[in-house]
Amino acid sequence: MSLFNRLGRNLLFALDPETAHGLSIKALKCGVLPSAPARHDQRLGVRLCGLDFPNPLGMAAGYDKNAEVPDALLQLGFGFAEVGTVTPLPQPGNPKPRIFRLAEDEAVINRLGFNNEGHAAFGQRLVARSGRPGIVGVNIGANKDSADRIGDYELGVTRFARYASYLTVNISSPNTPGLRDMQARESLAELLIRVVAARDAAVEGQPKKTPVFLKIAPDLHEADLEDIAAEVSEKQIEGVIVSNTTIGRPRLASTAHAGENGGLSGKPLFQRSTAVLARMRRLLGPERALIGVGGVDSAETALEKIRAGADLVQLYTGMVYAGPSLPRQIVGDLSRLAAQEGVSSLSELRDTRLAHWADQKL
Repeated sequence: MSLFNRLGRNLLFALDPETAHGLSIKALKCGVLPSAPARHDQRLGVRLCGLDFPNPLGMAAGYDKNAEVPDALLQLGFGFAEVGTVTPLPQPGNPKPRIFRLAEDEAVINRLGFNNEGHAAFGQRLVARSGRPGIVGVNIGANKDSADRIGDYELGVTRFARYASYLTVNISSPNTPGLRDMQARESLAELLIRVVAARDAAVEGQPKKTPVFLKIAPDLHEADLEDIAAEVSEKQIEGVIVSNTTIGRPRLASTAHAGENGGLSGKPLFQRSTAVLARMRRLLGPERALIGVGGVDSAETALEKIRAGADLVQLYTGMVYAGPSLPRQIVGDLSRLAAQEGVSSLSELRDTRLAHWADQKL
């Protein structure tokens, strides 16, 4: 870890996690964090769903909830950034404290609950950056007290389909009561029908449709995954993001906060999220887009997600512990690994360990 990252981590870790998060957003806004775009390497480029990603590493949703710094994130070396989760109406989220560091495990537990400023403020920022280069996806959710949660997703699609590079339908956060129930087949079928219809109406007359991805939980059983894969294929959803945080608690070294309620992210999520990813690849076949999330903190873990079936990968918690130079470091190391493997495109390595991961016990 560089001196800059070590000093930054020491400063931020002296603060409570949510204050530290807000400070990092301000630092990106003000240009305090050094801009370090990754060098372009054609071997890392990925063409997916009509989009050209300069490299396969993205910032996951949850960091830039209000679309305040997507371009600054791209300048750190990410190939794309996903902003949100955003809900139609502003909401404060769950009571504080609601973020907990498990430093010995390089993990985080959060129970934020979709805290965000709502569609109006988010939309103003997204419209303001319209026309700028860079792939920015929008992660949409439902308000906690909504009487029509599917309607909330329709509103998000309608509002942002023309400005987002892609849309992510997030029904997998464990911190909004009942939200994960929407992963059940009957509810999911209605959701996807209405989301696709809203997307098609929003981009009518446009040269291409905004891709829609579905973000799922890692805590699903085999039958659940089969149902989701069937609905995604039938409704022609462009891709799946695997996965959100887990309510499970794999063996943890940290004791201070391990019993807190919420979703666990970081290193302990890698094993299960990668196994679920590979199962989804096997169920969906080779053509559907898959994004792997959970425990990515190095080029090696990113590449392992790709070997397990991912087209792209995302991180968030890894940067909490490694600092803002992590994306550039990972992208540089991916170039080194591509050369080491002797491939003309990193995507040639996709699925090369699919069987290994898909056969892991959940």
